[in-house]
Amino acid sequence: MAPLELITRGYELVAARPASLLAALLALAVVAWRPTWRLTRTAVTIAHEGGHALVAVLVGRGLTGIRLHADSSGVTYSTGAGRGPGVVAMFLAGYLFPPLLGLGGAVLVGADAAGAMLWIGTVLLAATLLQIRNIYGGLAVVATGALLVLVAVRAEEDLRTGFAAALSWFLLFGGVKACVELRRGRRGGRLRHSDADRLAELTPLSGGAWAAFFVLASVLATAAAGWVVFAPGGAPA
Repeated sequence: MAPLELITRGYELVAARPASLLAALLALAVVAWRPTWRLTRTAVTIAHEGGHALVAVLVGRGLTGIRLHADSSGVTYSTGAGRGPGVVAMFLAGYLFPPLLGLGGAVLVGADAAGAMLWIGTVLLAATLLQIRNIYGGLAVVATGALLVLVAVRAEEDLRTGFAAALSWFLLFGGVKACVELRRGRRGGRLRHSDADRLAELTPLSGGAWAAFFVLASVLATAAAGWVVFAPGGAPA
């Protein structure tokens, strides 16, 4: 396909789905602008720690609590063996969960199931709330869940779909940014006790290799969501 034809085809696909493009651009702006990213990053942290917690339970570890902090950091506590595939899976889940949730949200929005996406998110937040062990974390999870319920119950269909689409893109772009920040932080010597470092202790790969893997996986999830939404026959929202 010639470059001009490719550009024309891309314009036609985007023009056919202006609401999807607007949702993606809005989410990208929130993630790219430092003040809004600082205000909203906790939502990505909730998804991150929720991923650790969910996988910890699935692999049979004892989940003892989650703490979320005002600086957007968090920690999930579990009991069980200190090594093995289950521990590796648990540490893998954190940085992978936000973009995977975003990709799942994009698929649901594309299937005209924005409401289902919001209710699934609410259920996941309710399960997370049961494990929160500090006041800030509880307030953050309750506020996020209340927003999802408010939109699911009170918003008009177009607004509900647009919000769900924007939330999906926010988790995707936010997931990518969190992974990029992890890699930069490790290079700068500021992050030496991250999930990537724990994985380096458990596997033959280095922390840098794991950080690069997280970036690649989050980018691929975002690209897959773009294909779902903007490819021929993709989501109309």
